[in-house]
Amino acid sequence: MSHELTNLLIPFRRDKKRDFASGAGPDILRSKVLQTLLTQGATARSSGELPWRTAFGAGLELLRHQRSDAALAELARVQIRDALRRWVPEAELVSVQVQRSDATLELRVRVRESSRRNAGEIEELRLLVGA
Repeated sequence: MSHELTNLLIPFRRDKKRDFASGAGPDILRSKVLQTLLTQGATARSSGELPWRTAFGAGLELLRHQRSDAALAELARVQIRDALRRWVPEAELVSVQVQRSDATLELRVRVRESSRRNAGEIEELRLLVGA
């Protein structure tokens, strides 16, 4: 008998039944990907956001104030791919689209669960990297 594992959703939020909201499957994958990509990891300019795990994150804040061109889109793709491989290996990066609007960089990231049995549905996440 197979049981789907559940875990707390991050960022933490209240659930009227269990105090903290938990989820499984696509909800957990989305939660892990968002937490990884929106956390500032250690870079040449920063020691990282989480004192207990400074390397955790994607370093996407380095993309702010950069010229919006093909090189920026490729850099975003590589940083996202590397962060997911390291911190969320169960997520497979499908695509990254980069668009700038004034001082805000919009990243549309498409991921799916990767497993040997089957690939899950594609999930699209919209991330805003602001000034």
